[in-house]
Amino acid sequence: MKFKSFPPYATIFDRIWYYGFRAICGLIFIFLIVPILVIIPLSFNSVPFFTFTPEMLSFDPAGYSLRWYNDFFTNENWRGAVNNSFIIAIFSTLIATMLGTLAALGLSRRNIPYRTLMMALLISPMIVPLIISACGMFFFYSRIHLQGTHIGVILAHAALGTPFVVITVTATLVGFDRSLIRAASNLGADGVTTFFKIIVPLILPGVISGALFAFITSFDEVVVILFVGSFEQRTIPWQMFSGIRENISPTILAVATLLVLVSIGLLSTIEILRRRGERLRGVSV
Repeated sequence: MKFKSFPPYATIFDRIWYYGFRAICGLIFIFLIVPILVIIPLSFNSVPFFTFTPEMLSFDPAGYSLRWYNDFFTNENWRGAVNNSFIIAIFSTLIATMLGTLAALGLSRRNIPYRTLMMALLISPMIVPLIISACGMFFFYSRIHLQGTHIGVILAHAALGTPFVVITVTATLVGFDRSLIRAASNLGADGVTTFFKIIVPLILPGVISGALFAFITSFDEVVVILFVGSFEQRTIPWQMFSGIRENISPTILAVATLLVLVSIGLLSTIEILRRRGERLRGVSV
């Protein structure tokens, strides 16, 4: 095993901190990732238990089964929840992306009055506890007859996803060279052409990253949907929450495993887009 060579001026404390810091990071990583990894083998349990059976611990093939994945793909309740989750997430993401991008572009101008206050209001859904937002949405949507409708749930999830778009697009605009806009104007490009030919290609990685965050937020949200939605708008998290309370089934573990895989794919895409955005702005990665 090859150990790191320290410079001559490194003290004993520096050496201890070097290895101790990495050990602490490793322990934190294990603490965070183990609860997620445990559900993956349990989702292949052949019996309706939430524990490892002797057959599973001895790696007996008879102790493993795909029955819970089959139940997920064939059960009407789960299929309806999947359809609702995708419909609500897609439409709420479109709304959040449009509103968040326009807000970030407007707030990026230095001559906007009360810019800090408006930014704080836009990202407040990320700060305010979800239970408070859910209660407020419930009473407000009840008055305007949107409680228990797909439109109400979509608007609620769009409000929760917009701050993520605002933050990611604003971060992208930090390194934006506004001299490109002036150059396009000097060459005769109008505002619409400049927006779609100059601004959009450069901020597109940030826009897509914010849209993916908004999609994940909607797809994973359960508190607001319980207040604003009804049984017709049940989503995957709602179905999982109801399954734990009413009819405990390892199908929940199969769904959780699939959601982990989807989350890994989306986060990997976000990281790729982040690196691409940094390359477009000339930042070394």
